[in-house]
Amino acid sequence: MTIHREGYKSIAIGALAFAVINLISFYFISAHAAWLSALIFLLTLGLLLFLISFFRVPGRKLTKGDNLIICPADGKVVVIEEVVDEEYFKDKRLQISIFMSPANVHQNRNPTAGEVVYNQYHRGKYLVAWHPKSSTENERHSVVIRHPQGELLVKQIAGALARRIVNYLHVGQKVEQSAEMGFIKFGSRVDVLLPPGTPVEVKLNQVVQGGVTVLAKWK
Repeated sequence: MTIHREGYKSIAIGALAFAVINLISFYFISAHAAWLSALIFLLTLGLLLFLISFFRVPGRKLTKGDNLIICPADGKVVVIEEVVDEEYFKDKRLQISIFMSPANVHQNRNPTAGEVVYNQYHRGKYLVAWHPKSSTENERHSVVIRHPQGELLVKQIAGALARRIVNYLHVGQKVEQSAEMGFIKFGSRVDVLLPPGTPVEVKLNQVVQGGVTVLAKWK
Protein backbone atom coordinates (compact mmCIF):
# COMPACT_ATOMS: atom_id res chain seq x y z
CA MET A 1 0.00 0.00 0.00
CA THR A 2 1.15 3.55 -0.74
CA ILE A 3 -0.19 7.02 0.04
CA HIS A 4 -1.66 9.05 -2.81
CA ARG A 5 0.11 12.31 -3.59
CA GLU A 6 -3.14 14.23 -3.09
CA GLY A 7 -2.92 13.31 0.59
CA TYR A 8 0.57 14.59 1.40
CA LYS A 9 -0.52 18.10 2.42
CA SER A 10 -3.64 16.97 4.30
CA ILE A 11 -1.74 14.29 6.22
CA ALA A 12 1.06 16.74 7.10
CA ILE A 13 -1.49 19.22 8.48
CA GLY A 14 -3.24 16.41 10.35
CA ALA A 15 0.02 15.17 11.87
CA LEU A 16 0.94 18.71 12.96
CA ALA A 17 -2.48 19.20 14.56
CA PHE A 18 -2.13 15.81 16.30
CA ALA A 19 1.26 16.80 17.73
CA VAL A 20 0.16 20.26 18.90
CA ILE A 21 -3.08 19.06 20.53
CA ASN A 22 -1.34 16.26 22.39
CA LEU A 23 1.56 18.44 23.56
CA ILE A 24 -0.94 20.92 25.00
CA SER A 25 -2.87 18.05 26.55
CA PHE A 26 0.29 16.55 28.10
CA TYR A 27 1.50 19.81 29.66
CA PHE A 28 -1.81 21.27 30.84
CA ILE A 29 -4.22 18.35 31.35
CA SER A 30 -2.38 15.10 32.07
CA ALA A 31 -1.24 16.08 35.60
CA HIS A 32 -4.81 16.76 36.74
CA ALA A 33 -6.83 14.40 34.51
CA ALA A 34 -4.68 11.68 33.02
CA TRP A 35 -7.75 9.82 31.73
CA LEU A 36 -8.83 12.87 29.73
CA SER A 37 -5.36 13.31 28.26
CA ALA A 38 -5.32 9.63 27.27
CA LEU A 39 -8.78 9.97 25.71
CA ILE A 40 -7.66 13.01 23.68
CA PHE A 41 -4.63 11.05 22.49
CA LEU A 42 -6.72 8.05 21.39
CA LEU A 43 -9.33 10.19 19.62
CA THR A 44 -6.79 12.32 17.76
CA LEU A 45 -4.74 9.24 16.85
CA GLY A 46 -7.86 7.58 15.45
CA LEU A 47 -8.64 10.67 13.35
CA LEU A 48 -5.07 10.81 12.04
CA LEU A 49 -5.09 7.12 11.12
CA PHE A 50 -8.44 7.57 9.38
CA LEU A 51 -7.04 10.50 7.40
CA ILE A 52 -4.05 8.42 6.35
CA SER A 53 -6.28 5.49 5.36
CA PHE A 54 -8.46 7.78 3.24
CA PHE A 55 -5.51 8.52 0.93
CA ARG A 56 -4.33 4.92 0.74
CA VAL A 57 -3.64 3.29 -2.61
CA PRO A 58 -3.66 -0.48 -2.09
CA GLY A 59 -1.61 -2.76 -4.29
CA ARG A 60 -3.93 -4.63 -6.66
CA LYS A 61 -3.82 -6.89 -9.65
CA LEU A 62 -5.69 -4.70 -12.15
CA THR A 63 -8.20 -6.16 -14.59
CA LYS A 64 -7.76 -5.46 -18.30
CA GLY A 65 -9.56 -6.64 -21.41
CA ASP A 66 -10.37 -4.95 -24.70
CA ASN A 67 -14.04 -5.93 -24.51
CA LEU A 68 -14.35 -5.17 -20.78
CA ILE A 69 -15.49 -2.01 -19.01
CA ILE A 70 -13.93 -1.87 -15.54
CA CYS A 71 -15.28 -0.12 -12.44
CA PRO A 72 -13.66 3.32 -12.15
CA ALA A 73 -14.06 3.49 -8.37
CA ASP A 74 -14.38 1.56 -5.14
CA GLY A 75 -17.78 1.57 -3.46
CA LYS A 76 -21.31 0.22 -3.83
CA VAL A 77 -23.48 0.14 -6.97
CA VAL A 78 -26.50 2.33 -6.19
CA VAL A 79 -28.00 2.97 -9.65
CA ILE A 80 -28.46 0.88 -12.79
CA GLU A 81 -30.99 2.61 -15.02
CA GLU A 82 -31.59 4.23 -18.39
CA VAL A 83 -31.41 8.02 -18.38
CA VAL A 84 -31.37 10.86 -20.90
CA ASP A 85 -27.95 12.51 -20.97
CA GLU A 86 -28.26 16.27 -21.55
CA GLU A 87 -24.56 17.04 -21.32
CA TYR A 88 -22.82 15.22 -24.16
CA PHE A 89 -24.72 12.42 -25.90
CA LYS A 90 -28.12 14.19 -25.94
CA ASP A 91 -29.92 10.85 -25.98
CA LYS A 92 -30.63 7.81 -23.81
CA ARG A 93 -27.74 6.17 -21.98
CA LEU A 94 -27.39 3.34 -19.48
CA GLN A 95 -26.21 4.85 -16.20
CA ILE A 96 -24.36 2.88 -13.52
CA SER A 97 -23.54 4.80 -10.35
CA ILE A 98 -21.05 3.87 -7.63
CA PHE A 99 -21.35 5.48 -4.19
CA MET A 100 -18.02 6.01 -2.43
CA SER A 101 -18.16 6.33 1.36
CA PRO A 102 -15.37 8.12 3.27
CA ALA A 103 -13.97 4.68 4.15
CA ASN A 104 -13.48 3.66 0.50
CA VAL A 105 -10.33 4.09 -1.59
CA HIS A 106 -10.90 7.36 -3.47
CA GLN A 107 -8.53 6.97 -6.40
CA ASN A 108 -10.44 6.82 -9.71
CA ARG A 109 -9.36 4.74 -12.72
CA ASN A 110 -10.12 4.66 -16.46
CA PRO A 111 -12.85 2.08 -17.14
CA THR A 112 -11.61 1.51 -20.70
CA ALA A 113 -8.68 2.28 -22.96
CA GLY A 114 -9.14 4.87 -25.70
CA GLU A 115 -8.91 8.56 -26.52
CA VAL A 116 -10.26 11.37 -24.33
CA VAL A 117 -12.63 13.37 -26.56
CA TYR A 118 -14.39 15.47 -23.90
CA ASN A 119 -13.26 16.85 -20.55
CA GLN A 120 -15.35 19.38 -18.64
CA TYR A 121 -15.55 20.64 -15.05
CA HIS A 122 -18.94 21.86 -13.77
CA ARG A 123 -19.54 23.98 -10.68
CA GLY A 124 -22.56 22.94 -8.68
CA LYS A 125 -24.22 22.03 -5.40
CA TYR A 126 -23.09 19.62 -2.70
CA LEU A 127 -26.13 17.40 -2.32
CA VAL A 128 -25.54 14.04 -0.61
CA ALA A 129 -23.95 11.70 -3.14
CA TRP A 130 -26.92 9.30 -3.23
CA HIS A 131 -29.40 12.07 -4.07
CA PRO A 132 -30.96 11.44 -7.54
CA LYS A 133 -30.14 14.99 -8.67
CA SER A 134 -26.48 14.84 -7.62
CA SER A 135 -25.55 13.54 -11.10
CA THR A 136 -26.74 16.74 -12.78
CA GLU A 137 -26.71 19.43 -10.06
CA ASN A 138 -23.62 18.74 -7.94
CA GLU A 139 -20.09 19.89 -8.63
CA ARG A 140 -18.67 17.32 -11.05
CA HIS A 141 -16.04 16.56 -13.66
CA SER A 142 -17.09 14.74 -16.83
CA VAL A 143 -14.82 12.82 -19.18
CA VAL A 144 -15.72 10.97 -22.38
CA ILE A 145 -13.40 8.21 -23.57
CA ARG A 146 -13.74 6.94 -27.15
CA HIS A 147 -13.14 3.21 -27.51
CA PRO A 148 -13.19 1.45 -30.92
CA GLN A 149 -16.54 -0.08 -29.90
CA GLY A 150 -18.15 3.09 -28.60
CA GLU A 151 -17.95 6.06 -26.24
CA LEU A 152 -18.59 6.19 -22.50
CA LEU A 153 -18.87 9.12 -20.11
CA VAL A 154 -17.46 9.07 -16.60
CA LYS A 155 -18.63 11.65 -14.03
CA GLN A 156 -16.68 12.31 -10.84
CA ILE A 157 -19.31 13.84 -8.57
CA ALA A 158 -18.79 15.77 -5.34
CA GLY A 159 -20.93 14.86 -2.35
CA ALA A 160 -21.91 16.63 0.86
CA LEU A 161 -18.38 16.13 2.23
CA ALA A 162 -16.39 16.08 -1.00
CA ARG A 163 -15.09 19.55 -1.82
CA ARG A 164 -12.34 18.81 -4.29
CA ILE A 165 -12.38 16.77 -7.47
CA VAL A 166 -9.04 16.10 -9.18
CA ASN A 167 -8.90 14.93 -12.79
CA TYR A 168 -5.61 14.25 -14.58
CA LEU A 169 -6.89 13.71 -18.14
CA HIS A 170 -7.05 16.08 -21.11
CA VAL A 171 -8.70 16.06 -24.52
CA GLY A 172 -6.68 14.17 -27.12
CA GLN A 173 -4.92 12.02 -24.55
CA LYS A 174 -4.62 8.28 -25.18
CA VAL A 175 -5.41 6.48 -21.93
CA GLU A 176 -4.81 2.97 -20.67
CA GLN A 177 -7.51 0.88 -19.06
CA SER A 178 -7.40 0.90 -15.23
CA ALA A 179 -4.72 3.62 -15.20
CA GLU A 180 -5.32 6.55 -12.84
CA MET A 181 -7.97 9.05 -13.93
CA GLY A 182 -8.22 11.23 -10.83
CA PHE A 183 -9.11 11.49 -7.17
CA ILE A 184 -12.06 12.78 -5.12
CA LYS A 185 -11.49 13.99 -1.57
CA PHE A 186 -13.99 12.51 0.90
CA GLY A 187 -17.43 10.92 0.34
CA SER A 188 -18.59 11.07 -3.26
CA ARG A 189 -19.96 9.25 -6.30
CA VAL A 190 -18.91 8.19 -9.79
CA ASP A 191 -21.37 7.70 -12.69
CA VAL A 192 -20.63 5.79 -15.88
CA LEU A 193 -22.89 6.39 -18.90
CA LEU A 194 -22.85 3.57 -21.45
CA PRO A 195 -24.63 2.86 -24.76
CA PRO A 196 -28.15 1.47 -24.20
CA GLY A 197 -28.23 -2.30 -24.14
CA THR A 198 -24.65 -2.69 -22.92
CA PRO A 199 -24.39 -6.03 -21.03
CA VAL A 200 -24.03 -5.18 -17.32
CA GLU A 201 -21.88 -7.41 -15.12
CA VAL A 202 -22.75 -5.94 -11.70
CA LYS A 203 -25.89 -5.82 -9.56
CA LEU A 204 -27.51 -3.19 -7.35
CA ASN A 205 -25.88 -2.90 -3.91
CA GLN A 206 -22.87 -4.90 -5.07
CA VAL A 207 -19.57 -3.82 -3.51
CA VAL A 208 -16.99 -3.17 -6.25
CA GLN A 209 -13.30 -2.32 -6.55
CA GLY A 210 -11.89 0.28 -8.91
CA GLY A 211 -9.63 -1.18 -11.56
CA VAL A 212 -10.63 -4.73 -10.61
CA THR A 213 -14.38 -5.42 -10.86
CA VAL A 214 -15.85 -5.82 -14.37
CA LEU A 215 -18.67 -3.29 -14.69
CA ALA A 216 -19.96 -4.18 -18.15
CA LYS A 217 -18.89 -5.48 -21.55
CA TRP A 218 -18.80 -3.84 -24.96
CA LYS A 219 -21.29 -5.42 -27.34
